Amino acid sequence: MNRSFRGAIFRRGYSSLFPGVHRPVSSVVCITSSRSHRRSYHVQSGVYGYVPAKPREFTLSDDVIQSRAKNSTVLRFIDAYRDHGHLKAEINPLRPNTRIVPELDPKLYGLSGSDKYDLEGLVTGSPSSASLEELEQILQEKYCGHLGVEFTHLLTLEEREWFANAVEELSDFVLPVEKRVRIAKVMLQSQAWDKFLTNKFQSVKRYGGEGAESLMAFITDMFEHLSSDNVEEVLIGMAHRGRLNLLYGPLKLPASIMFAKMKGLPEFPTEVKNSGDVLSHLTSSVDLDVNGKKLHVSMMPNPSHLEAINPVVCGKTRGRQCTLGEDYYSGESGAQPGDKVVNLQVHGDAAIGGQGVIQETLALYNVPHFQIGGSIHLVINNQVGYTAPSENTRSSLYCTDIAKMCSFPIIHVNGDQPEAVMKATKLAVDYQRKFRRDVFVDLLCWRRWGHNELDEPRFTNPLMYKNIEAKKSVPDSYADKLVEEGVMSQDDVRNENAGYMKELNEQFSLLDSYTPKASHLKGSWAGLVDSPSSIEVWDTGVDIETMKYIGAKSVEFPEDFKIHPTLKRSHVEARIKKLSEGTKLDWATAEAVAMGSLLHEGYNVRISGQDVGRGTFSQRHCMLVNQETDDVIIPLNDMVPDQKTHLEVVNSILSEEAVLGFEYGMSVEHPQRLCIWEAQFGDFFNGAQIMIDTFVSSGETKWLMQSGLVMILPHGYDGAGPEHSSSHIERFLQNCDSKEDRPDGEDINWSIAFPTTPAQYFHLLRRQMIRNYRKPLIMAGPKGLLRLPAAVSPLSDMAPGTHFKPVLGDQEVPPENVKKVVFTSGKHYYTLAAEREKRGLKDVALVRVEGLCPFPVHDINQELAKYKNAKTFVWSQEEHRNMGSWFFVRPRFENLCSTKLKYVGRDSLGTPAVGIGQVHTQEARELLEKTFSI
Repeated sequence: MNRSFRGAIFRRGYSSLFPGVHRPVSSVVCITSSRSHRRSYHVQSGVYGYVPAKPREFTLSDDVIQSRAKNSTVLRFIDAYRDHGHLKAEINPLRPNTRIVPELDPKLYGLSGSDKYDLEGLVTGSPSSASLEELEQILQEKYCGHLGVEFTHLLTLEEREWFANAVEELSDFVLPVEKRVRIAKVMLQSQAWDKFLTNKFQSVKRYGGEGAESLMAFITDMFEHLSSDNVEEVLIGMAHRGRLNLLYGPLKLPASIMFAKMKGLPEFPTEVKNSGDVLSHLTSSVDLDVNGKKLHVSMMPNPSHLEAINPVVCGKTRGRQCTLGEDYYSGESGAQPGDKVVNLQVHGDAAIGGQGVIQETLALYNVPHFQIGGSIHLVINNQVGYTAPSENTRSSLYCTDIAKMCSFPIIHVNGDQPEAVMKATKLAVDYQRKFRRDVFVDLLCWRRWGHNELDEPRFTNPLMYKNIEAKKSVPDSYADKLVEEGVMSQDDVRNENAGYMKELNEQFSLLDSYTPKASHLKGSWAGLVDSPSSIEVWDTGVDIETMKYIGAKSVEFPEDFKIHPTLKRSHVEARIKKLSEGTKLDWATAEAVAMGSLLHEGYNVRISGQDVGRGTFSQRHCMLVNQETDDVIIPLNDMVPDQKTHLEVVNSILSEEAVLGFEYGMSVEHPQRLCIWEAQFGDFFNGAQIMIDTFVSSGETKWLMQSGLVMILPHGYDGAGPEHSSSHIERFLQNCDSKEDRPDGEDINWSIAFPTTPAQYFHLLRRQMIRNYRKPLIMAGPKGLLRLPAAVSPLSDMAPGTHFKPVLGDQEVPPENVKKVVFTSGKHYYTLAAEREKRGLKDVALVRVEGLCPFPVHDINQELAKYKNAKTFVWSQEEHRNMGSWFFVRPRFENLCSTKLKYVGRDSLGTPAVGIGQVHTQEARELLEKTFSI
């Protein structure tokens, strides 16, 4: 089925569009590390998506300063506990702490005897004076109990002072009775869940919560703290362990849904194309009533690459903040992210210490356009990774030492002590809410069974499991404590357990009537559809006068803005000239017009990657930098007064995996946002291969999670060597679900394109948003074509009624004269065309396959039908035989187009390209010779 779609927005006047543009903040704010961790970005003004932070002022009172000066020796001893007290804390539920910490010896500081020491202004919550013995007892209670803290590495005096006061006040903090009962109930509920599954599903790997039930208390209490501070949404990236417990308990997912999955039933209706995913990757999105306030909580689906979810959930958090128009997207000076939306990342101890994506994700926290207001991190620290004891899973003392990379505070807590966990929760949330920085809670617990319930842990950790076998469960121990204190009765506990079992049995009885439901196209995604099994053609053209207007606005800058003279000539003036002539638009101009037209139609656009503002090849310049002040402007954000939709230009850190994951998370949050990630060079995507395999290529198939993410991968063999030539298009083709024996529809897992003209690129970008479903687009982007005189397009190729053409036929030779048809993709076409012209050949047609997936069977057959006299059909590519598109196109040409192709290209090689210039040149000559002589 062919479908044409065209919105009416271009028939409206400019003045009615874009109500409300964000204009740069004009005030100059000097921020030092002692005031704020948020650094300025092009210091004198903000840009869309980033607003310079207001300075934080903090001073100590004169009385405190004088007291500390007067009692400096005692202060050194107190600071030793703040710095090293965690080393003596009783935070490990499996063994007592016998560590000797010499830094805590008072003799080291010249303290001894029975003299009274003045503590005024030194220790919060202490008497005004105390003996050495009393002071040691005070400090041990505050810093060496079931809570151990690391905070003296924090960068600012304000944070260190705040944290010390908060920790020292915790010893006097008494949990209300109703909260103690509530956390007992949620832990008993988690235990009931595990017991029920043990009875009903003995062969299921559930990665249960036994030994870590205080996780449920942490989550429940965190929700209460955040809700009381008017947070409206929490997004969770969850580990495997305890996931089902969390879904059933605090997130209130009906148990019948999980029971059905355990029985092997599908989680989605059969009429929706999907493969589903394993039990331990289930997810939920729910509105909770937290003390009378609504709190929306979403747990994102994740793959078995344990920490891969973390940058994705950070990106979705940022996307949600953007959708709500809060924080940096509000345009308000001093705005801070996280007022309404907070991110929780739950890690495993072995994973957080061993997987590099954590380091990359943490490195994003304070980079402009990536800030989300600080994540709350919870580590479920089993003290064993699969079968490896903790000392084999890392080199550092704690699995959370990675947090010190960005000077985040760390709270270690004994998971056998739920009330200490509650104190850790309060401390973590209070810090995050005040400073909007990441904070880590290291929940030291244990694992009742092996890596899963079918594993035998005693094979490798016999002593650990001897200790575990002797332990009573955490919920039972805590319930016994409350019974002993008269807070609960034995009947209360029995009734709670009986109630949970009754509920679970009722849910289990619903299995016979279970019917899976698809809920993926709701909320922000309402109005979109699942992609059809047919091929569609969408009119993505734009009115020519509108394009001229947008193109001119894309290089407009204020009179007092000092642009680089080279850019003024080659970028600004050259673009205006091309637009006025309307015949030779280059790639950067077509891209700017495509983005601007999408803004014009009410979509937001975000382009991210290393140096994307300028462009790797100095071609884009969608952000201009004042040569005298370093200020930045993004002209497309000032096309009309009161503009509402914007282009966010994100120059990222030198990361692929975390940044691509972040952008994917942004893309799945809202369908009206075009997210583009551009690799610096095409093959650099391989640093993000985990994200590509587990999210981008398969997210919709596994979880019905649509994404319109665009990946631009600059590609082309030009003698740059093995790591700067190939985008490895073959890997993406291998990873698509295109069929060899029947035509594709739009319901393939992603689109793969190899455009050769600016107009084709223009239509690809617009098609991502114009059609009524979303698909990732993998695009082999240009390098040499960016300025190649032949690789230009007229405005007429982008006018109304035009669209992306998956096949571009040959307009240079009469079809009846053609004896050989050469099919190719990408920039190689221009090399072939130049060689054909040089040889004066009139009997060779060059046909470009621009869209590889879905494979354009109909368009190729139309081209083949033109050449009645052709005898030879060739596939010519510049890549090596074991790379490029050859393996993909060959069976499809044979099976679907009844055409056998002859291969011309480089021989197979174990590296993408040679690194010797002479060899590269020789290969290129031989390739051309063979193409035209075969």
